[in-house]
Amino acid sequence: MKTVHSYWAYIALAVLLFAVVNAVIGLVQKKEFTHKDFRLGLFTLITAHIQLLIGLGWYFMSPWYKSMKANGIDATNRLLAVEHPIMMILAITLITIGWSKHKKQVKSESKFKTFTIFYGIALLFVLSRIPWSNWLS
Repeated sequence: MKTVHSYWAYIALAVLLFAVVNAVIGLVQKKEFTHKDFRLGLFTLITAHIQLLIGLGWYFMSPWYKSMKANGIDATNRLLAVEHPIMMILAITLITIGWSKHKKQVKSESKFKTFTIFYGIALLFVLSRIPWSNWLS
């Protein structure tokens, strides 16, 4: 489960990054919001939610979770036990809100702006709390 969570994270992060860059480009260049942009936003939403489900499964099945339940949270476990899950849930919440709000917009500029703001903040949250030492090793 850890391996699936790690590999799917690469996909989710790449799609989120691509969606943010696409939204910024669309906003700056005043492009028309097309079906491609719609699908990219939806694909980002879907991959993020799948990552959340995989992550929650891994969280409650992991050996360090069982150890943490027995011994409590220490400084070394805090990132994995508290900070990472909370920030990822907040990031996915922002992606979901951004997706919902963009559908109510009529103008292309407003749609790109909504994606830029919500997906962009979500990307910052994700990047801030990825356990890089565990992920890159």
